[in-house]
Amino acid sequence: MTKLSDKLEILADAAKYDASCASSGAPKRSSDGKDGFGATSGMGICHSYTPDGRCVSLLKILLTNFCIYDCQYCVNRRSSNVPRARFAVAEVVKLTTDFYFRNYIDGLFLSSGIIQSADYTMEQLVQVARELREVHQFRGYIHLKTIPDADPALIAAAGKYADRLSVNIELPTQTSVEKLAPEKSVHTIKLAMGAIRGKLDEKEAEPRSPRFAPAGQSTQMIVGADASDDQTILSTAETLYTSYKLKRVYYSAFSPIPQSPKSVPLAPPPMLREHRLYQADFLLRSYGFQAGELLPASGGNLALDIDPKLAWALSHREHFPMDLNLADQSMIARVPGIGLRNAKRIVELRRTRRVRYADLTRLRCSMKKVAPFIVVADYHPARDTTPSEALRQSLADAPQQMNLWPELKAA
Repeated sequence: MTKLSDKLEILADAAKYDASCASSGAPKRSSDGKDGFGATSGMGICHSYTPDGRCVSLLKILLTNFCIYDCQYCVNRRSSNVPRARFAVAEVVKLTTDFYFRNYIDGLFLSSGIIQSADYTMEQLVQVARELREVHQFRGYIHLKTIPDADPALIAAAGKYADRLSVNIELPTQTSVEKLAPEKSVHTIKLAMGAIRGKLDEKEAEPRSPRFAPAGQSTQMIVGADASDDQTILSTAETLYTSYKLKRVYYSAFSPIPQSPKSVPLAPPPMLREHRLYQADFLLRSYGFQAGELLPASGGNLALDIDPKLAWALSHREHFPMDLNLADQSMIARVPGIGLRNAKRIVELRRTRRVRYADLTRLRCSMKKVAPFIVVADYHPARDTTPSEALRQSLADAPQQMNLWPELKAA
């Protein structure tokens, strides 16, 4: 019989390839005056990140890495020669409660390979969440990975107990799914996303309706497992945000494993590519950019030497230098080196007086980036006619020898 510690080693390692585990967006839960444990603060779940940006404050495991599917990019595919293990429902519940009381975790991220059938697997995932909530009165964060082919009633039950649900689309095009994961269907995945959105819309329209995944839903796309470029990936992400109200799309650089099939690359993509996609995604979600502004419809990848907002500014010099005493707040936020918070502060400041160069310094704007793109009361850039390529060379990130990158947001 496999020891629980051995299972944990296998199934925690197998879960590391799923990046969609951040706990942001969870509602406040309080145990004050109630039985139970696992209360969270008003700021949500506290979590830390590994150097590559993945959340480690959750117990992040698979229920099992046995799987009836043979997705070519997946380490746990049916034909993969990896150690296998499977938790019982009671074992996951015990690990979660034990780890929480030891202050190791704030909650649980639970996914699984598909065993027997989609419905059977989903039933097992829901049972873990049900026992934690109803038997052990666990009030911490729970994120469940949903199985697209499962009965909608099971997905509805998952939303009753989980803070967030996710359905991983994995690849951005139907063609890639058909090639690398022929047992899956983009249509089925999107139907599951649509069902979750429907439940979320119902809850929003009728707040007194039963609880359903208050932290919303997310998904993941693998970068570099197929030939899809960044334009395709970002356009798919934009469609998912619009159509299914996803809270987040996560990006995971493809990691080749020993004895990988020839249908997938033998080498991983640059980790910096994943980092740039996260920056571009942040521009889509928070800055009002569209995928077509960051990359042309004809295709292509994001630049690796400069962040996406700087790349956009260098390609649209007609907007610059921008007078910060006249421009709209949304346009000020598009200036390289000025973030959303400082754009708001600049607009508030100019209600009382004209903005000056020293004000930007006090706001701790990234002045090296800002200076060529702005006009203020006492400053007009001497380099406003400098060719974009020369500006790019002067502002490009210094080369760095790094394997892992955190999910940083471009200012």
